[in-house]
Amino acid sequence: MNQPKDLIELSMPAKSQFVGVVRLTVSGIANRMGFHYDDIEDMKLAVAEACTNAVDHAYSGCEGKVDVSFRMFEDRLEIRIKDHGNSFDIAAVKARSGPIEKNLPITAMRERGLGLHLMETLMDRVDIHEGEEYKGVVVTLTKFKLRDEVERCVDSPAKTPFY
Repeated sequence: MNQPKDLIELSMPAKSQFVGVVRLTVSGIANRMGFHYDDIEDMKLAVAEACTNAVDHAYSGCEGKVDVSFRMFEDRLEIRIKDHGNSFDIAAVKARSGPIEKNLPITAMRERGLGLHLMETLMDRVDIHEGEEYKGVVVTLTKFKLRDEVERCVDSPAKTPFY
């Protein structure tokens, strides 16, 4: 189960109008794999957030591209969003946004950094790596087809390299 059945790769200009193409792609792949409607909607939102972050923050208004890979396994879908632009300090972003307090009114919450919390809430696993061997940021989003698969949790995507 640690080898993907199929791999699909996209490369898009780092422009907001192409984020919808990635949303449609994840929807089609997840539907073909047999994911439930609610899980597909969660994946579309998380992928859009990751792609939008890459478009908005990686290139500081300059031209660039975002690579998106979909690895289809028997039990899960792994989606990797990679930019080749500016990196960021994930720990600092999480510290600034702080933990989300359920009793706090929505108007009192910080706007910036909530996308990370959103992705972590919608997906079963989120791994974010900043460029050590490369320039840019890689976000890997994982959704399992069955809830009990989340508990078993297979090898981390960081240990299972993309092609």
